[in-house]
Amino acid sequence: MNLGQSGGTLAAALLLSACAGGVIPPGAGGPAPTRPPREGGETATRPIPATPRPPAPVAPPVTAPVDTANALGAGITPGPSIIDLIPSGERSRKALQAFRLSCPSLMRRSDQSGLTRGADWNSACAAAASWPEVSASEFFVRYFEAVQVGDGKAFVTGYYEPEIAGSRTQQPGYDVPIYRRPSNLIDVNLGLFSDSLKGKTIRGKVDGSNLVPFDERSQIVGGSLAGKGLELAWAADPVEFFFLQVQGSGRLLLPGGGVMRIGYDGQNGRDYTGIGKLMKDRGLIQAGSMQDIMQYLRAHPDEGAAIMNENKSFVFFRELTGPGPLGAMGVAVTPEATVAADPSYVPLGAPLLLSLDRAEPNGIWIAQDTGGAIKGANRFDSFWGAGSNARSIAGGMSARGSALILLPIGSAARLAQQR
Repeated sequence: MNLGQSGGTLAAALLLSACAGGVIPPGAGGPAPTRPPREGGETATRPIPATPRPPAPVAPPVTAPVDTANALGAGITPGPSIIDLIPSGERSRKALQAFRLSCPSLMRRSDQSGLTRGADWNSACAAAASWPEVSASEFFVRYFEAVQVGDGKAFVTGYYEPEIAGSRTQQPGYDVPIYRRPSNLIDVNLGLFSDSLKGKTIRGKVDGSNLVPFDERSQIVGGSLAGKGLELAWAADPVEFFFLQVQGSGRLLLPGGGVMRIGYDGQNGRDYTGIGKLMKDRGLIQAGSMQDIMQYLRAHPDEGAAIMNENKSFVFFRELTGPGPLGAMGVAVTPEATVAADPSYVPLGAPLLLSLDRAEPNGIWIAQDTGGAIKGANRFDSFWGAGSNARSIAGGMSARGSALILLPIGSAARLAQQR
């Protein structure tokens, strides 16, 4: 997910992932640690409605659909002129900043979508280096043209960088271990053993001469890794840690007032069980937002602990230093400018334009991240940064409308010639 794990979308990732441990009742385990404020009793931000621009008709496409699981396979349709579609203001300014960060990787990486080549981005990246941010919208109009991938019908959710109470050492009130990646957790590329398994990987551990599944969540929560020197830090609240695991990266607010940033460093290889969907199917919650799930887990601690353990997946972390959090391109993601996308359908580093039924995410974004739940054309996850406002927006973000991918001018004509 995004931010390392790139489990992607918060709302969708909650259907896929879960966290460690049982719920600590208030006051248990010693004096209550200082916790970040919770906005509005875990209430999602009220959506600002908007009228999305309809997708373009899909025929005749620039590229006819072909038998490939990428953008070319979905079909490419020319988009409208973007002269009047790129809004001026803070979103475009942040998008220009994010695009600059992406350029070094963008110009040298292989584009899985089939839409661009590294050299296609040279002119735009050269201009971006010195382009004045006050006229950021003009930059995108000058160097890009729009295409629509597939039917252009977009679905957008949100993610954020959680801030939770934590400690570098175990002490009263901080009893939930945050583990480093174990040295005996092994990644196996199955494609090395059989061409029929290319692209498939598994994780496990060696037991004698056999590779066996790694410990599942209930075993780890029960102490299977305790006392092995793997404790990176300690969280105060397993419900808060739940959401940090879903996001894959976050900030620990330390007792002395400092901050420790941690990021995804692997997962135990066990399949995800979608606890949000599970809870909805059982009639425990009506909606699937972060706030709904969190409220139920807190109100029913014993049942909540059992529900979380139904997801056998467990996430490991490392301490992060320097700029961050980092996205899939290896550069710091930018709040309100970075989206996670499926690189098979969107070139990582490319700008895109969203027009949705919710106003907050409308405008230009840069595809700098990926996510386990972010699959297919026109599926995106918007990054909102850290803090209570970011958490409130991301936790309830669910928007639909249309999406346009912005490619260097001339790309559509070149793609048409390849038909």
